[in-house]
Amino acid sequence: MKITLCGSIAFYKEMESVRDQLLKLGHVVKIPELALEVPQEFGSGKKVYFGKYIEEKGGMDAFPVGHKIWNLKEGAIRDHYEKIDWADAILVVNHEKRGIEGYIGGNTLIEIGVSFYLKKPIYILHPVSSELSYKQEILGMKPIMLDGDISKIS
Repeated sequence: MKITLCGSIAFYKEMESVRDQLLKLGHVVKIPELALEVPQEFGSGKKVYFGKYIEEKGGMDAFPVGHKIWNLKEGAIRDHYEKIDWADAILVVNHEKRGIEGYIGGNTLIEIGVSFYLKKPIYILHPVSSELSYKQEILGMKPIMLDGDISKIS
């Protein structure tokens, strides 16, 4: 099966591990780009993790609507949507983040929504935290809960 991994870039190392496990099980896997090449004003030639970069440079309010960084973010989002379109299913990698077990952030939520719209199976690695105000929307999209066991993917 062709599977695209979704989740916070904070879980990138975990995504690489899950990817490797899925490959051993015979799946074909795509994961998010850790970062994209950035223009000179953002450090040129190096890779950038948007969340961390924005935080280090004064937070989101330091980058108003229309700022060039949002063009880069748009490109990253579109790139991952193409991976979702390519896949037979998505697997959401959702570990603990900021003290929330089973964390699913805003970007991952919209990726789940795209997958739902495209009628693709949605697998979620760990139980979704009840601390997330949008848990009902996630559950309404009828994900397949793996309880940490990727061998349940059929």
